[in-house]
Amino acid sequence: METRSWWQKLKNNSMARFGATVLIIFYIAVIFADFVAPYDPLAQQPNGSLLPPTQIYWRGADRWRGAEREFIGPHVYPTIQGPIDLDTGRQEIEVDYSRPAPIRLFVRGSEYRLFELSIPIITSLSFDGEITMREQDIFPGIPSDLHLFGTVGPASPNAIAADPTIGEATEGEDAPEAVSISPAYINLLGTDNAARDVLSRLIYGGRISLSIGLIGIAISFPLGLLVGGISGYFGGWIDSVLMRLVEVIMTIPSLYLLVALGVILPPELNSSERFLLIILIISFVGWAGLARVIRGEVLSIKERTFVQASRSMGGRSLHIITRHILPQTATYVIIAATLSIPSYIVAEAVLSLIGLGIQEPDPSWGNMLSAGTNASILVLNPWLVWPPAALIVITVLSFNLLGDGLRDALDPRSLQER
Repeated sequence: METRSWWQKLKNNSMARFGATVLIIFYIAVIFADFVAPYDPLAQQPNGSLLPPTQIYWRGADRWRGAEREFIGPHVYPTIQGPIDLDTGRQEIEVDYSRPAPIRLFVRGSEYRLFELSIPIITSLSFDGEITMREQDIFPGIPSDLHLFGTVGPASPNAIAADPTIGEATEGEDAPEAVSISPAYINLLGTDNAARDVLSRLIYGGRISLSIGLIGIAISFPLGLLVGGISGYFGGWIDSVLMRLVEVIMTIPSLYLLVALGVILPPELNSSERFLLIILIISFVGWAGLARVIRGEVLSIKERTFVQASRSMGGRSLHIITRHILPQTATYVIIAATLSIPSYIVAEAVLSLIGLGIQEPDPSWGNMLSAGTNASILVLNPWLVWPPAALIVITVLSFNLLGDGLRDALDPRSLQER
């Protein structure tokens, strides 16, 4: 009989590996959002509201003067909102093709503090491609301004580019004034109605949306496991008292409770503190359903031979519950946990719609998705809706794939194969 470790079985499951890889990438991105995001999520771009995703050019495109240019590498042009077409309702955009701005990795942008500490030594690429070393104090308060990617420049008005390798220009040939005074931004997912970069808000918003489920299960699952295990193992009056308490908690309507909490919470709390407090309270209520299921599992497990043997050898009740009985419920607990984390993410979106979640201007996937309630946004500005919706769907699917893999790997009946 060959014994295979659960870790080996999990690695052999390609779908579980895919789910775990996606989640690792997501969590790394949101943890280091200050570095990964190209812009501050609250920064507004001048004349840049509701811009579509920025088009990236590889060859010079000086359409303003009609000249063709050679390959100059990835770059973008200053873009602002233009007039609205009264016939179609679509907003025209104005592009200054005379001022290309190169796209570079490891560029300097808005200041931030990573984990409230600055990075001691930063290695980056300068604008001319040379490696530079920048030393900073590690004490809080010293900001860092290095971002993963962004644009270099653009040049000042009346100049052609921030990079001398990009074409030639004649002084005095000004681009249209409204465009030339605007810098070039790279908005890979466009901008919202407040002229903020959608990609940056998605990355920062993931901190809230991806941490909600972890906080929820970290509170509700230990309570549900412990109460359900004690109730099912001891039975009698302990079981009756605990189950009556569980039934009372399960009768509390969650929506009305949320509305009541939204009214009584102190108004001076910011949206993140307010929502975190709501999640904490709801988690203390949400363990009841898990406790009932665990109680039923324990009732059947406690009569098995290995439990009776441990009891006859003098094992204490708490030791038997935590070391022998509850581990046997791992299959159900893993499934419940992987389904609960996505449910918290979806709940955050619902709470934002009714005004109890993260509120503007702070970003989260939920309040960004609420833009979809406007029919004109769905038709004219779909880039405001599909990115947060896609991230929620991908995250939920990844958790489910990982949960299925863990269920198969940790199932006690499948740990041994002939």
